[in-house]
Amino acid sequence: MAKLNVNGKTVDVKVEDDTPLLWVLREQVGLTGTKYGCGVSQCGACSVHINGEVQRSCSVPVGSVKATDKIVTIEGLSPTASHPIQKAWLALEVAQCGYCQSGQIMAAAALLKKNPKPTDKDIDDAMSNICRCGTYQRIRAGIKQAAAEIAGGTKAKARA
Repeated sequence: MAKLNVNGKTVDVKVEDDTPLLWVLREQVGLTGTKYGCGVSQCGACSVHINGEVQRSCSVPVGSVKATDKIVTIEGLSPTASHPIQKAWLALEVAQCGYCQSGQIMAAAALLKKNPKPTDKDIDDAMSNICRCGTYQRIRAGIKQAAAEIAGGTKAKARA
């Protein structure tokens, strides 16, 4: 039995400690936005935030997650899809097939939280997720557009 804090809600799951968090989220909690890609922490399709840090959930055993750890999935990033990254992804039609995009969005959101004005190098270093469709230029453009929106919102708040 494990107690998890997922998207601000406490959930109890009955699984073995070595079960990957990915499968707990998808099969026990019913949050299927986090995708299975490779199962060896390489592609990033399974990316979630744990305590604000992007993590690849396929390689996180549920037994290593404490009840006080805050897990955020793509469903919890913004229930109304109003996060600047999500809005930029839609505006720029970043996704092609879309399979990797929940992981890409989670990685990009973590990047912008740490670094609201990333350079191309910062984006390249942080965005190690794999996109089989090769939408990397649109991903970079989406991150830059979201960063500009965040910066604009910060300026507007400062003026108020």
